Amino acid sequence: MFGKILRVDLTSKSYEIEKLEEDFMRKYLGGRGLGAKILYDELKPGTDPLSPENLFIIATGILTGSKAPSGSRYSITTKSPLTGAILSANSGGYWGTHLRRAGFDAIIIKGKADKPTYLWIHDNKIEFRDALKVWGKKVIEGDDILRSETDEEAKVLQIGIAGEQMSHIAGVMNDKYRAAGRGGGGAVLGSKNLKAIVVKGEKEPKPANPIQMRRAIDKTIKALETHPAGGGATKEGGGLNSLGTAVLVNVINAAGIFPTRNFQTGMFEKVEDISGEKIAETILKKTVACFRCPMECGRWVTIKGGKYGDKEYPITEGESLEYESIWAFGGELANNNLDSIALANYLCNEYGLDTISVGVTIGFAMELYEKGLITKDDIGFELEWGDAEAMIKLLEMIAHREGFGEILADGSRAAAKKLGNGTEYYSIQVKGLELPAYDPRGSFGIGLNYATSNRGAAHVNGYTIAAEIVGAPLKVDPFDGGADKVGLTILFQDLTAAVDSIGECLFTTFSVGADEFALLIASMMGWKDYTADEFIKTGERIYALERLFNQREGFKREDDSLPERLIKEKMPDGPAKGKTHPLESMLNIYYEQRGYDAEGHVTKQKLNELDLKI
Repeated sequence: MFGKILRVDLTSKSYEIEKLEEDFMRKYLGGRGLGAKILYDELKPGTDPLSPENLFIIATGILTGSKAPSGSRYSITTKSPLTGAILSANSGGYWGTHLRRAGFDAIIIKGKADKPTYLWIHDNKIEFRDALKVWGKKVIEGDDILRSETDEEAKVLQIGIAGEQMSHIAGVMNDKYRAAGRGGGGAVLGSKNLKAIVVKGEKEPKPANPIQMRRAIDKTIKALETHPAGGGATKEGGGLNSLGTAVLVNVINAAGIFPTRNFQTGMFEKVEDISGEKIAETILKKTVACFRCPMECGRWVTIKGGKYGDKEYPITEGESLEYESIWAFGGELANNNLDSIALANYLCNEYGLDTISVGVTIGFAMELYEKGLITKDDIGFELEWGDAEAMIKLLEMIAHREGFGEILADGSRAAAKKLGNGTEYYSIQVKGLELPAYDPRGSFGIGLNYATSNRGAAHVNGYTIAAEIVGAPLKVDPFDGGADKVGLTILFQDLTAAVDSIGECLFTTFSVGADEFALLIASMMGWKDYTADEFIKTGERIYALERLFNQREGFKREDDSLPERLIKEKMPDGPAKGKTHPLESMLNIYYEQRGYDAEGHVTKQKLNELDLKI
């Protein structure tokens, strides 16, 4: 554990290095927890997310860059321009490992540079460098240029053109293809004129107890390979390894919760054309892994390009086609053209856009077109379901804020406010963040999680799909909306908050439990009395702290919502036929079990229980 924070002021082009106290780390663990604590303590309520005063925090976890399997991740935390709530997103690859190995657990960024700037962190040096050469460049080219100027072995975190233009659905990219994508983090960096952070680190964090750490790692790897529920997905040759996250395409469609045509139904009739199996048969070149990850869920594919509208795209290769992105440009838009989906995913990476929000926002526009609420004259071309050419053209317009793309560039909720005329109903979002690839009408736990997730509709804040559909680490009834399901959702949320804070991948939780995580932490830090119960309690503390941030920003019970369609419109077909989501009854139980009041506010009693002093 290095125990250092780099505090950067872009306005003055200055920095300070601070010591991170161990007892503070024990309470928040790093990553998401550390970011939430800093943001809550230091950001003035009511701050404009795109003002110089907003903070942008990047934090690694206790296990990031260590020998622990899948310990590659870093988290970003800021106030979201998309939602006005706390933004927490994380990413894998190698960049976070290099930051930790450069000696820093976190970077706190404030202010605004007077011109495009990037940071170069290496050999205990921090340099502010001119980024004019890469401003306006796509992500892959920008990465190559920045490494040529610094060190070919360095790793690059950057924003794309969408972030530069402060699109509220712009993400933060690293290692060319990896993204902390959701909530508009790229827009925050764009508002600060910070194009990139280039880092090279070589010093591996050393565990306090190396022998115990080796045993803990062996135990974790064994769980990944043999767990009766999750092992099938996480071991070599398992679902995640052989098909990537696209293994879920057929599974979720069969469960009747693969949102199709902007969540009008939960089954896509042409799903086989875009499945993980089809990818493996046709365009898959190789598998790709994050730092020290045995699962290798990344897909390196051929992107065939072709002509879309007036633009010709070359044949290339790249990392593309994760489950959410396949759905966002596939089932969500009723598009079964796999090559166009791979291209759309690739373009979002190049422009630095969140694939989920882009896909759902295009789906929103397609339904408005279907309903006659917008016309060809508004858009410039026809916008029919399944039209791959129209999808690519509109994506380009969103990325560049051109024409009708200017209306859509800040997400579907902002677009609906501009368009009016009842279009708000078709914006499928929570707190402004577009829903991911699971229809809550057939998975009640994930619906409750969407509604109560602190950053908006985020499946990775409490992935109950693992239990409700996949059966990992246990199988539960997806249509159960009672106290047990609520309790399970809370457990998933708390566990995820803790896992995000130590730098581990969420997919490890299919097989690895709190006991294994606690042993890894204890071995790394030398905390002999550290337990699984403390690990889960820390996750609860982090979750409550995020909620307190939102509460201070004016969020109330009415913001713990779901799109009206999913509460009022019965699922028309499939295994969930006739179902709507029972949100209100589940929400009452949720607040009670959480120890919040009837409005969803964290009570003083709960603050004391969690040792939260605010």
